[in-house]
Amino acid sequence: MTLKEYYIIHRKDIDRLIFEALKEDNAKNDITTRLVLPGKKSDRIKTAGLVCKEDCILAGIEIFKKVFTRLDKRAFFKQYFKDGDYIKRKSLVLQVRSSVKTLLAGERTALNFLQRMSGIATLTNQFVKRLKFKHAKILHTRKTTPNFRIFEIAAVKTGGGDFHRFDLSSAVMIKDNHISASGHLEDILVKLQKLKKKTECKDKFEVEVKNFYELERVIRYGSEFVKVVMLDNFSPVEVEQSAELLNKFNIKIEISGGINPENFDEYQNPFVDYYSVGMLTHSYSSVDFSLEF
Repeated sequence: MTLKEYYIIHRKDIDRLIFEALKEDNAKNDITTRLVLPGKKSDRIKTAGLVCKEDCILAGIEIFKKVFTRLDKRAFFKQYFKDGDYIKRKSLVLQVRSSVKTLLAGERTALNFLQRMSGIATLTNQFVKRLKFKHAKILHTRKTTPNFRIFEIAAVKTGGGDFHRFDLSSAVMIKDNHISASGHLEDILVKLQKLKKKTECKDKFEVEVKNFYELERVIRYGSEFVKVVMLDNFSPVEVEQSAELLNKFNIKIEISGGINPENFDEYQNPFVDYYSVGMLTHSYSSVDFSLEF
């Protein structure tokens, strides 16, 4: 799925979340603007410039614009960069022309979206640029901010990463707690073998393994239908041993657990297809932007 298709599919949810963000900030009741700029003073039309204060990958510029058009359908934009562009510090990214009250009411909410999304895209791109094998992909996880996932995983895609599970309905993924709650891994795999043709996610079976014993169970009982095996918190040496084995069964390999910029190079392997990096959406740093009159 492309980013454009993703935004189209989630358009209604995005509009709703922008509305909720503006409601949270009580944008229609800006008492400071009413006090300082009473009457028609706040209706004056003014142009403000969006300035980037540090090098980054831009993400969320369309969301930024949607915040202001939600407040003023006639808001006008002159845009100099698009999502996915590398931007240098002090660059003028965009100009927005609207009433003073609209600019002041929407400023913080619009920047909140843009700063966080650009931070995620920038961090993601740092991992993507370091990939040693062209077929491999950097994936997001579900370790996202509640009610902000739509924007965070869009930012991962903008930074060059790829989509993974959007939610619990996206794929069948057997994790450790499923195994603990159900009994033995082999029992689950035998059951899935019987049900695989009945589930709508029959082409998306993934199993998380935490050791070589569980890996051997997957190969013995699930090699015919398991599409991806996630090696969770395996060491680089264990990843290499497991990857060579799984490659013989044409099972794709995902690495997860503790991947960071310091150890990423050690984990890269020609047989690994996916690297799930939780820190992309839970340990990023927001990029500094400002809206200047």
